[in-house]
Amino acid sequence: MTNIFSLKNKTAIVTGALGLIGKKHCEALAQAGANVVVADMNEGEAETFAKSLGENHTGLKIDVTSESSLKTARGKILARYGTIDVLVNNAAINDMFENPGLAKELSAFENYPLDAFKKSLDVNVTGVFLASQVFGTVMAEHGSGSIINIASTYGMVGPDQSIYRDECGKQTFFKSAVYPVTKGAVINFTRFLAAYWGNKGVRVNTLSPGGVENNQNEFFIQNYSAKTLLGRMAQSSDYQGALVFLASEASAYMTGANLVVDGGWTAI
Repeated sequence: MTNIFSLKNKTAIVTGALGLIGKKHCEALAQAGANVVVADMNEGEAETFAKSLGENHTGLKIDVTSESSLKTARGKILARYGTIDVLVNNAAINDMFENPGLAKELSAFENYPLDAFKKSLDVNVTGVFLASQVFGTVMAEHGSGSIINIASTYGMVGPDQSIYRDECGKQTFFKSAVYPVTKGAVINFTRFLAAYWGNKGVRVNTLSPGGVENNQNEFFIQNYSAKTLLGRMAQSSDYQGALVFLASEASAYMTGANLVVDGGWTAI
């Protein structure tokens, strides 16, 4: 069984690789034997992190919204490794507001900035489309490959705004429309691409994670945990097994699927 999870001599690209779970994706793929391309906007940090994974890994600056950036990176990857076997479309924008005092006002649907909506669409949807087109075409030409699109539970269900209320019942923040919209699009794009490239030997699946504990306010952690069947938020390492499964031959007969790993959030 160990062999079917092996990614030895495979080349795996992770976009948004320096994020909270992006780094864990890279570590899991490296431990499974893959040559990992750490792709992010900060080239220096990407190179440093790639070196920390061991030999044969590389860090590249990649802007997933830029076709030219992706094609330049593709040339470098093929020159070094000769192939592309796995693509993890992890890069995404999640709402962050520089002024916490304005977070509630700006995150409300009635006030949500159009520019912010368009920016998230560009990264979260167009970025997945472009990266899949540029890197996935290599897989299709070679007759094999695995594309893993990272979505979210909010791509399947609407946000529960009550979990953003503090101990006094005060709404501190609203989950905006754009994140569910873009993650829902990613799930259906997965189905499209799986159907389109199925006869080319390219498998395309979605991994939908739940919320990761990351120094949030205690009231939020408690509110979120109470809605999961396992009674806790995820740790950043909780998705590593699922990712390697989707990347490897362990999931050889799986495509067009949405693998939900959310502690039971969407089960009830």
